[in-house]
Amino acid sequence: MPSLLGAATEFRSVELGASPRSVTPGRQRWDVKLVLGRPRTAEILAAALRHIPGITEAQANPVTGGVLVRHDARLRATDIGRIIRRAVTRVAEEPAGAGRPAPARPAPASAPRADLGPVVRPVLAVGGGVAAGVALIKGSTLSRQLVAAGGVATATAVVLRKAWRGTVDTSRDATGTGAERHPLLEIVGPHRRRLYRAAALSVACQTAEMALGTFLGWTGLVLIKGEAAPLVSLGLTTASAQLWGLAGLVAVACAAVAGLSYASNLQWRRLGQDIEHDWRSRTYRHVQHLELGHLEGERTSKVAGALTNDVGQLGAFFAGPANDVLQLGTSLAVLVPAFLLLAPQIAWIAFLPVPVIAWLSLHHQKKAAADYAATGECRSKLGSQVINSLEAGATVKSFCTEDYEAERIDVLSESVQESSRQTDRSTIRHAETVRSCTTASMAATLLIGGLSVLNGTLRFEVFSPLIGLPQMLLMRMSRVGGITDQYQRTLASYNRVQRLRTLPVEADGGDGTLDLAEVRGEVVLDGVTFAYPGRPTALKDLSLTIPAGQVTALVGATGSGKTTIARLLMRFQDAQSGRVLIDGQDIRDLRRHSLRHAIGFVAQDPFLFDGSIADNIRYGSFAASDEEVLRAAAMAEAHTFVATLPDGYDTLIGERGAALSGGQRQRIALARAILKDSPVVILDEATSAVDNETEAAIQRTLRGFATDRTMVVIAHRLSTVRHADRIYVMDKGGIVAEQGTHDELLAQHGLYASLWQLQAGELAA
Repeated sequence: MPSLLGAATEFRSVELGASPRSVTPGRQRWDVKLVLGRPRTAEILAAALRHIPGITEAQANPVTGGVLVRHDARLRATDIGRIIRRAVTRVAEEPAGAGRPAPARPAPASAPRADLGPVVRPVLAVGGGVAAGVALIKGSTLSRQLVAAGGVATATAVVLRKAWRGTVDTSRDATGTGAERHPLLEIVGPHRRRLYRAAALSVACQTAEMALGTFLGWTGLVLIKGEAAPLVSLGLTTASAQLWGLAGLVAVACAAVAGLSYASNLQWRRLGQDIEHDWRSRTYRHVQHLELGHLEGERTSKVAGALTNDVGQLGAFFAGPANDVLQLGTSLAVLVPAFLLLAPQIAWIAFLPVPVIAWLSLHHQKKAAADYAATGECRSKLGSQVINSLEAGATVKSFCTEDYEAERIDVLSESVQESSRQTDRSTIRHAETVRSCTTASMAATLLIGGLSVLNGTLRFEVFSPLIGLPQMLLMRMSRVGGITDQYQRTLASYNRVQRLRTLPVEADGGDGTLDLAEVRGEVVLDGVTFAYPGRPTALKDLSLTIPAGQVTALVGATGSGKTTIARLLMRFQDAQSGRVLIDGQDIRDLRRHSLRHAIGFVAQDPFLFDGSIADNIRYGSFAASDEEVLRAAAMAEAHTFVATLPDGYDTLIGERGAALSGGQRQRIALARAILKDSPVVILDEATSAVDNETEAAIQRTLRGFATDRTMVVIAHRLSTVRHADRIYVMDKGGIVAEQGTHDELLAQHGLYASLWQLQAGELAA
């Protein structure tokens, strides 16, 4: 019976559109159609998941339909999947969760409410006030038109309010109180002052542009009827005087439009650049401080895409579409009162497309959210595969798999193409529908306005200057589809950047510090147990001591925990039980930077930056002199080959040191660690890629460097460690099988002696 119930739950969740997007140890991302466009349902689902034991964090995004769940890494991914499916099914069965409105309840006085934004409120307030004034002045003669105009305004308000509330991102501050904030307000952040300046200039520019349209309308009126009544009151009684006056007004308006347009566009572009720079700097700084496990668990191309394309989209929206939105709002705020005062007969038909286009844009936005999320994921996979294939060029050619890799890219590219086509079809269909609405409204305004002029209910002197103004507004309305398109892209980019910024950063731990001049370098592992997420235990109740001022070697089979010990000592990972001590202090009580300044580390696959050899050796010790760089390179046996290069230490080595051999890269990385001059040095297979002669030379120089310094050497090649003061032989499961000097271990005729016989071909004496 339970299996039948589980199967029913599974079927129900599939029916509701709950499917995994990515599953990694400790984290799962799902696509759940149930929460798409339903902020309240998203909150309920996230809250339900947070209360389940083993789940440490849950987020549901109503814009993209994505659900992020972080959980105890020891839990099985399949169990978490079942939990998510059951939670989705249960939420769907709740009345509010299924999309039906929950019973209304009054919000507390202190609770913040979603706002309509700075553009919508002035339009409704001014339009409503003028409509009421006209109704009082003119009585009931135009009641039908005013009722129709009021209906258009109300429909617009309802649609815009729904659009605003639908994209509100509920965030909680550090005190735990809820605060509703629109993503655009979060994006602007500390740059609101520049936003206000840009907005003021845009409003002034749009007002000047509408004044220019009015002046041109009056010019046509003078040419047709011989005068424009508004100009007579200014003392311009003749047609020629009015034309000269209008020419001056048109010239002033043109200059104002040009100047204000230049200034406003410049401010908007600077605002976009400021936002892009600020978000990229803060996000990249956050990424640099992420826990190494989370950083290694993310695709590099995906992180790079968020820091480049997505952050660029945040700035691009404010550099362009945001200005269009404000100009559209200004046009509504000015034209609605003007039509209600001067031509209420045609006001309703002139502005009828506004709520229709707003509703169409909202409908398109909901549908496009999932499309853009899917397209972004496809592009991310394609970019990751392209980078991997290019970086693995030698492997691809050696296995003759060029055509296979090309076919893989073709498949991923076709997925991107199909996803983009679906999004493009929806976007173009929306844009053309909007265009049809605006065209129909233009024709209807001309027809009804013209009939009103012919039957005498609307004066031609009023209709002529006004007729061109709605066309300006409606032409702007035709761009709402493109604005909505960019707006949705911006929300999707914001979601991806925010997801990156929610990853946990490294915690400093305690406030303790190490004085480098006083560090002796004794390292003790006391009952340490550690396992990587989803893997068997790497170290189990391990205890060992690395004496200060000596060379200690760690050898053993692959997977026996040698590199894990180095990572724990560097605090790239933290032990799940037990302690790691340096000079008697628990390293978790020390600041990470203080600990890492005391340790030099050379990884098995060292990373070199795109730059010169000198820059790579000096990395982290930027104040080092040229003489110190040369001395470190000589100790690492790197000076000999560097001196043969045409540009010497100024030679550019390309990305990841591509211009150098593996052994040369290791020697540059070793020189970098030597230059750091730390009291503790960890060498993880630091000479595995060099020849025997070079290794022997490096060993001779390192003996002098190791004087009064703690050195931990991790190696598979036992000849590298035969002169170490102490050798720990690690075995599967992260345990110490043997320990002693080289001669002592050979005399034991155990694991080390067997390894030595295999490598050196010598039997233990």
